Amino acid sequence: MKLFGPLARAAAFAGLATASAIAPAPAFAGPAELALLESYIGGWSGRGELVGAERETVVCKLDITKGNQQRVNYAGRCAVAGSTLSVRGTMAYFDQSRRYEAAMSTNIGFKPAPAVGRKNGDGILFNLRERGEDEEGNDMTVAASMLFRPTTIMVNIDITFNDSGDTLKANVPFTR
Repeated sequence: MKLFGPLARAAAFAGLATASAIAPAPAFAGPAELALLESYIGGWSGRGELVGAERETVVCKLDITKGNQQRVNYAGRCAVAGSTLSVRGTMAYFDQSRRYEAAMSTNIGFKPAPAVGRKNGDGILFNLRERGEDEEGNDMTVAASMLFRPTTIMVNIDITFNDSGDTLKANVPFTR
C-alpha cells in the first residue's frame, strides 16, 4: 500500500493546500456570513504530524483571498516525507441550505464532493466523510474536518483502509 496516494486525497479533503475548483454561485449570503468567511483572509502556516506505520512531520502553507460572487478562495500546499500535496478551492455560504460549503481540487486530479460547513461558536466547522479507492485500488474511508477560529485553523484527517484496518491520521494546526 502506497502511503502518499491516500495522504494526497486526505489533504485534498481537508483543504490543506494548487489546481482549481469552482463552486456554484451562492444564493446571496448575508453580510454576517460573508464577513465571517472574509475574516480568514490572509496567510496561514501549519505544522503537524502524520501517524501511520511511521510518524512524519507535515509542514503547510495556506493562502485565503477574497473571491468573486461572495466567495473566498484558498490555495495551499503541504510537504511531507519529500512529497508536496496541493489544493485550491472556494468557500461560500448558501442561504437556501443555510450552510457553508468548501469545494476543492488537488494536484493529483482528485475532486471530492463539497465539504459541508456550519457555524460553530465563533467559527466554522467543515466536515467531510467519503469512501473511495487509492491509486492501488485499496478501499478506504476518509473522514476530515477543518475548524476555522479567529486565530487558528485546525485540520484533522483520519483514513481507514477498509480491507486491512490500517489507519493514517494527520492533525495540523494553522496560525497566521
